[in-house]
Amino acid sequence: MKTAILVIDVQRVLIDPAPQPFEAKEVVERINQVTEWARAYNHPVIFIQHEQPDSIIEFGSDGWKLQSGLVVEPNDKFVRKTTPDSFLNTELETILKQAGIEHLIICGYATEFCVDTTTRRAAGLGYSVDLVADAHTTHDKGHATGQQIREHHNCTLPNISSFGVKIGAIPTASLVKAP
Repeated sequence: MKTAILVIDVQRVLIDPAPQPFEAKEVVERINQVTEWARAYNHPVIFIQHEQPDSIIEFGSDGWKLQSGLVVEPNDKFVRKTTPDSFLNTELETILKQAGIEHLIICGYATEFCVDTTTRRAAGLGYSVDLVADAHTTHDKGHATGQQIREHHNCTLPNISSFGVKIGAIPTASLVKAP
């Protein structure tokens, strides 16, 4: 089964300013481990960047750029988006279909918005998904910490079976050991 890695919204304005998301530095390090592993096995790495005109995350602005700790290689692909759904009005599905991708490994920001929405949409489109359990993050909210939100999604998303494809949650260390 052909696999691709989606790195969602790990952008300067979302990750760097204080207060930072839960385990921001560690998440970036884990994403780099995942993308290094992926490239070693010739799995495409796709960076997805959110944008909004006339804002601090406007296309091309400093805040829109990828977080500086991410390792990016010349063969990586980039997708621009304007909603939490990385498929909606983007070229993502075309890129995946052209490459024959059937399985997605997802990591990034924000767990309860773009990561969740993209995971569910991918499954709805027939892609099996592995969420990298310790390589997605979000900010603390009034109702729950970033850690609690991550744990909640790691437990609930894999329990959705109605899409007819597997959704899993796998820690970075287990993933990068696999062939």
